[in-house]
Amino acid sequence: MSEEKTEEKPESPADDLVTTQHSITVKGRELNYTATTGRVVLKEEVLKDGVFEGHKPKAEVFLTAYTLDGADPLKRPVTFAFNGGPGSASVWLHMGLLGPRRVLSGDVGDLMPPPYGIADNEETLLAESDLVFIDPVSTGFSRAAQGEKPGDFHGYQPDIDSIAEIIRLWTSRNGRWMSPKFLCGESYGTLRAAGLAEHLQKKNGMYLNGLMLISSVLDFASIEFNEGHDLGYTLFLPTYAAIAHYHGLHGDRPLEEVLAEAEEFAVRDYPYALARGNRLSDVERAATIEKLARLTGLSEEYVDAVDLRIEHIRFFTELLRRDRKTVGRIDARFTGWDTDYGREGISADPSIDAILGPYAAVLNHYLHSELGYSSDLPYEVLSRVIEQWSYKEFEGRHVTTAGKLSAAMRANPHLKVHVAFGWYDGATPYFAAEHLLAHLQIPKELTANIESAYYPAGHMMYVHEPSRIQQSEDLAAFVRNSSNT
Repeated sequence: MSEEKTEEKPESPADDLVTTQHSITVKGRELNYTATTGRVVLKEEVLKDGVFEGHKPKAEVFLTAYTLDGADPLKRPVTFAFNGGPGSASVWLHMGLLGPRRVLSGDVGDLMPPPYGIADNEETLLAESDLVFIDPVSTGFSRAAQGEKPGDFHGYQPDIDSIAEIIRLWTSRNGRWMSPKFLCGESYGTLRAAGLAEHLQKKNGMYLNGLMLISSVLDFASIEFNEGHDLGYTLFLPTYAAIAHYHGLHGDRPLEEVLAEAEEFAVRDYPYALARGNRLSDVERAATIEKLARLTGLSEEYVDAVDLRIEHIRFFTELLRRDRKTVGRIDARFTGWDTDYGREGISADPSIDAILGPYAAVLNHYLHSELGYSSDLPYEVLSRVIEQWSYKEFEGRHVTTAGKLSAAMRANPHLKVHVAFGWYDGATPYFAAEHLLAHLQIPKELTANIESAYYPAGHMMYVHEPSRIQQSEDLAAFVRNSSNT
């Protein structure tokens, strides 16, 4: 008689959080804190034919949380932080700016060699706020659950839904609903943060105290270069001028003077010239070419050849072509080499090349050796999910969460917003973000809830040590002033 075979069901995943105790001294004050790191199982309620069938695991989301020992949860703020991409883990904000330990990578002209270094971050935001760093699905150690499709999380709304649920779970499990709460996002993480602010209010009734938007982009139309759409060309111009200034193409003119001229041209004469098309007179065209060439550091021949429209990747390739160097997109202070100096686009971003190694090495070491978390999975610092990212919610229109941020601020007039800009950020130019902020649909009295900070660095401005120290002070002050306790 043969034995009947039974199909074994896969074992249900469980949280694998690891907790460790630590201490750091910040400005003479000893902070004892608890670090909790690992994967949290994200579940969804399953209904079949109207009948509830339980909770099904959908994803395992990796996070690292730092909580100050002995603090009053009613008064102690908590900040949820994530990076962008989409497809970037939270390692940059975690180990570069906010966390209690930080990467030692060096900077332009003085990069550290492998295996790099790690040190206490004496400017950590932990002095003012508990911290929770979240890696979206398919970044870091976060993955879809067994039997689930990773692609189901690779889109605007699924990303918002999953991150919001992790924030809700952590807040509920740790008894922090009455704590002042903040979101800190960088790059695409700013678009995510704006969407989350509105989503958390509407779905969970969770009202925030503040948003920290670092290298902000809330509206893709402000940074895109599409046929018949000239806004991006004008909004990138001041950044081009700043980069040209950094590389010595404006002589001894002060940066502030160069930027003032570029901004004025970008909002008045330049849009007019582009809008005129072939109706622009020869005299007007020649004057526009001369002004653009002088501001950007490019030749008049090049500006004329591209019909007054300078695309950003082409700019990074062209600016120092005569010196056989390329310029970084993420941080234009960095330069690099290429294989072909006749090409129209850089083959790699020298600023990413400079910092990827240090952050990956230090994060992997830190999680294993100091926080006691081990995994055989690769920690995905920069996942390629961006290539399949879905924006189906915006079909037929450009991607933007400006309206959602406006709605969140109108519903919660206590919501404060801090926006950080890098002069040499060639990915999310400062003037584009300023343009967006100036067009938020909020009453005039709420504009006072928005503050801005500028740094002489790039997209990850904290790579530049003086900027890191100043930015740390700025964010700490923002949290203190916005906590309402």
